[in-house]
Amino acid sequence: MYFDETELNDNILDALYDMHFDECTPIQAQTISPILQGRDILGVAQTGTGKTAAYLLPVLSLLDDGLDPHDRPFPEDSINCLIMSPTRELAQQIDQAMEGFSYYLDGISSVAVYGGNDGNRYDQELKSLKQGAPVVIATPGRFISHMQMGNVDLSRVSFFILDEADRMLDMGFSDDIISIAKELPPTVQTIMFSATMPEKIEQLAKTLLKNPVQVKIAVSKPAEKIQQSAYVCYQPQKNAILKSIFKAGNLKRVIIFSGKKQRVKDIYHALKQMKVVCGAMHSDLTQAERDDVMYKFKSGELDVLVATDIVARGIDIDDIQMVINYDVPHDVEDYVHRIGRTARADRDGVAYTLVSDDEIWLFKKIEEFLEKEITKNALPEGIGDGPEYKVVKPVKSGRKNYRYSRKPVGKGKPNPKRSNNRKTEATTTAPKQDRRRNKAEKSKGKE
Repeated sequence: MYFDETELNDNILDALYDMHFDECTPIQAQTISPILQGRDILGVAQTGTGKTAAYLLPVLSLLDDGLDPHDRPFPEDSINCLIMSPTRELAQQIDQAMEGFSYYLDGISSVAVYGGNDGNRYDQELKSLKQGAPVVIATPGRFISHMQMGNVDLSRVSFFILDEADRMLDMGFSDDIISIAKELPPTVQTIMFSATMPEKIEQLAKTLLKNPVQVKIAVSKPAEKIQQSAYVCYQPQKNAILKSIFKAGNLKRVIIFSGKKQRVKDIYHALKQMKVVCGAMHSDLTQAERDDVMYKFKSGELDVLVATDIVARGIDIDDIQMVINYDVPHDVEDYVHRIGRTARADRDGVAYTLVSDDEIWLFKKIEEFLEKEITKNALPEGIGDGPEYKVVKPVKSGRKNYRYSRKPVGKGKPNPKRSNNRKTEATTTAPKQDRRRNKAEKSKGKE
């Protein structure tokens, strides 16, 4: 489907023509028309499928025409569209997309509202919110702060959009979203996009959406030109593998992903000791620090960026040559998002994943989704052997978490390798009994 086959107005189509956007992505083809008709939307599609344009284009088209889907004029001096984003980076990206799509639109502007700014930036936010910017793009925490100080009037909002709703819930913003939604008028049109569809997203959709159109785009597989491979190793071997990769000279335009910010910091310090020119990107940095790191990486001052999944979902960088998963992501979608940072814009790319023994089951899930076995590289010389690539049967226990481990020694059946098992059991329990007895005697003495 082509954009000129939709009911988007001419000013939007002119902007798309200038940007060389001709054909709709599947998510855009299935959501533009229902949004123009005033329907609530529940869209499930991974990052990189064109979700931002899927909601911005029809909303901007309606705002430019001056009438909502029910032919009612939009209120003046009011926030007409409120877009919630889980991160500052994504909010900035949406704001940048707004600039391109609204190039030919008069009087339709946007303001991005997020934390970590200086006083001047806060004053700009305050002024835009008070005057009623047509489109507000905000992170939940910062927006709630403005609401609590009485800086925002949501009584006339026409569009409420949640981008990457699953990520917002994962980050603990559920209560904030509900609090914001309670301040919106009953006539608001709500549009919700998510990369995944867990039960908590279904519950949120039931709470916020009215008879929504549901659109689900299957997770697409990574581009074939990405050369995927893995190192099966023990956790302490991972830094040595990184050193080996970089020793081969593969240092340009690399992103290393980890799901934990503390591990990102540890990797960063390890790379600095290896004399690698690198930067770290995680939530403990101020906004100015994050902007500085991204600027240096994009400009080539940094060869390697170590980052949490914030970058996988929020930042567009076209010339990444290599992605390294320091740990295996828990969701297939996150794996696709991570390695999808490379091999963009008709370029080739390489993706390595470091798979520790307790991550093998996660990586096998990824292979099942990809419907192929990913190449396993030999470990570098001198670091020892890695584990066998197989899933250890989970220990039976009352706990529901999915654990893979060795059988615990000293519990359940006696360990046949220890002839003095009975003696050990007796000596380990006796001190506990002695402590209880001594404690009881001391209590009696106090009485």
